[in-house]
Amino acid sequence: MKCMKIFALPAILLAGGICLGQTKSAEPVAIEDFKPAVSNQPGKEYPQVNSEGRVRASISAPEAMKVQLDMSGVKYDLRRDSSGVWMGDSNPQDEGFHYYQLWIDGAAVPDPGSLYYYGAMRWGSGIEIPAKDQDFFALKNVPHGQMREIYFPSKSTNSSRRAFVYTPPGYDMDKTKLYPVLYLQHGWGENEYGWPNQGKTNLIMDNLIAEGKTKPFIIVMTYGMTNDTRFGGLRTFDINPFQTVLVDELIPYIDTHFRTLADQSHRAMAGLSMGGFETRLITLKKLDIFSHIGLFSGGSISMEDVNNVAGFKEKIKLVFVSYGGRELEHRRNNRRGPFGGDPKENTDAIKAAGINAHFYVSPNTAHEWQSWRRSLYFFAQLLFKY
Repeated sequence: MKCMKIFALPAILLAGGICLGQTKSAEPVAIEDFKPAVSNQPGKEYPQVNSEGRVRASISAPEAMKVQLDMSGVKYDLRRDSSGVWMGDSNPQDEGFHYYQLWIDGAAVPDPGSLYYYGAMRWGSGIEIPAKDQDFFALKNVPHGQMREIYFPSKSTNSSRRAFVYTPPGYDMDKTKLYPVLYLQHGWGENEYGWPNQGKTNLIMDNLIAEGKTKPFIIVMTYGMTNDTRFGGLRTFDINPFQTVLVDELIPYIDTHFRTLADQSHRAMAGLSMGGFETRLITLKKLDIFSHIGLFSGGSISMEDVNNVAGFKEKIKLVFVSYGGRELEHRRNNRRGPFGGDPKENTDAIKAAGINAHFYVSPNTAHEWQSWRRSLYFFAQLLFKY
């Protein structure tokens, strides 16, 4: 069967593609320079990655009849040796982070060698394919901020909800300094762990601040839904319950518990995929709350939006729109443009109308975390420039 990307809403809202029923063997003659992935559990030799970006998986399953490596929805058959250890390689993968899993006699299971990440609506395996530009999110000997886990009360959902809050280096040193805030949302099938873990948010910010490329600001990341939406249910997704959580509950909590510049001009919202869709819906209705907008693989702002939203030109200080180059190519090849029209044309049009608008394409990546890490890297350098 053919490999198909499945999208909803009808924007690109999934944090990755789903391939239906595709099995293949790896391309022959892999370069034998495989090394353990940096995303492995401590001391685990497998999975491994080579210089081509191939993934080599290995698992001991002496009683299994069939074992496969499932990378980006494509299944690769593994081979069994005399001791019952199965091993095999994938074809070359795009650089950056990817979810994957193993199939053992028809059962999908996490790889015990990898760290676990929340994506595709489950905790499972993930692997880092080294990127040529990975230096921007590398752990370096620079001053580091803190990633704080908090719980805030939500009357609208009758619960305490979790958020992660990045505070910049030096936050606890100067008790008089106030900071702008970015509210940063994950994609569908993921949760508030996405940006701190897969997204490398704190390392990206630490390095940018150390290099003097961005102003220090706080980043808040929370779960972007208020119910359990099943696959396909996003078509009827209602933004209002989450908007209440974000605007009426989380923002006031952050402004009273952290040293924020608590006004519209110092508050931004951005998100990837579904989080970008949420950002677009909320910011267009809440110009009195947000002044900076970032849409990563999540639609765009058109001249129709600008003309239909009173005060947009006066109140919005920045619009940043980004996509992975491969996801744009995929949609062009399938004659399906992104939700809301051509994102570059829309961004160019509002820029020509006098709005501070920027369009970015991540080279050689698709609807995946390396696209969004790069997007945050460039978006952060544009934020809160006064």
